[in-house]
Amino acid sequence: MTDPGLSCEFLGLNLPNPLVLASGILGTSASLLERAAREGAGAVTTKSCGPEPRAGHPNPVALAWDAGVINAVGLTNPGAQEEVPLLWAAKARLAGLGVPVFASIFAPTTEQFGEVARIIAEAEPDLIEVNISCPNVASEFGTPFSAAAASAAAVTRVVRRAVRLPISIKLAPNVANIGQIAKAAAEEGADAITAINTMPAMLIDAAAGKPVLHNRSGGLSGPALKPIALRCVYEIAQAVSLPIIGTGGVSTGIDAAEMLMAGASLVGVGSAVWQDGPAAFARIGAELLAFMQRAGYGTVKDLRGRAIAW
Repeated sequence: MTDPGLSCEFLGLNLPNPLVLASGILGTSASLLERAAREGAGAVTTKSCGPEPRAGHPNPVALAWDAGVINAVGLTNPGAQEEVPLLWAAKARLAGLGVPVFASIFAPTTEQFGEVARIIAEAEPDLIEVNISCPNVASEFGTPFSAAAASAAAVTRVVRRAVRLPISIKLAPNVANIGQIAKAAAEEGADAITAINTMPAMLIDAAAGKPVLHNRSGGLSGPALKPIALRCVYEIAQAVSLPIIGTGGVSTGIDAAEMLMAGASLVGVGSAVWQDGPAAFARIGAELLAFMQRAGYGTVKDLRGRAIAW
């Protein structure tokens, strides 16, 4: 969507609308990122990449169910070195569209987060999203860095020293005080917060008597996650003054409005694209604009934090 009412500013970037392709959805090639942008995404995020290539988990790795999607893909990626040319290609394809490219990274150790960030920075993405919260590789990497303020701060500090590009720290919902963790990241130099990642969950096939996913548990996303995401964004917005990319369960324009009202500056869209394809962006954008016009909101900024001020 390119209506002036939807245009917004984020960390000095001018976006055509606040809808962001979330990491892990279509972010595996320059052509797919371009398609998302042409279909109405205001910004696009690559799939998370790490220090080394990963094949991910064996199938089955994803399942749509009544209230959303559960997945345990396992951070499949080609490694940071191979991700750099993908980012350059994506930036070239999107250069004329006014749609920024965000690069998502992960690592198994604090120090390696800095190493991956330095490699990815060579491609000059508009933002590095630091994924410290993926829930479906804990058995391999241990407790996610997003689980505590100290570990979140440590990763942020290392990445901040490694690069000058804007960084957003991606947090998890299953913590005692997400505002405190966001504040710790802010104090170590984060420019933004992405909230939230998926929620650890499980589905069991009663007929087979075993978990559905090969990995047993996975990350829950889709409509069931939205109330949790709204609460997290709301608490983060009251704890820090950083812009927030509110992500989790957004599938309609009203959902997007609610996320902005909770305090988000941008709105991540993931499972809706998994379900409906990239056309979800145009639909959600049109629904958001229609709501704004009905309710008398002139700009996206007018929506931001409305629920906090209530």
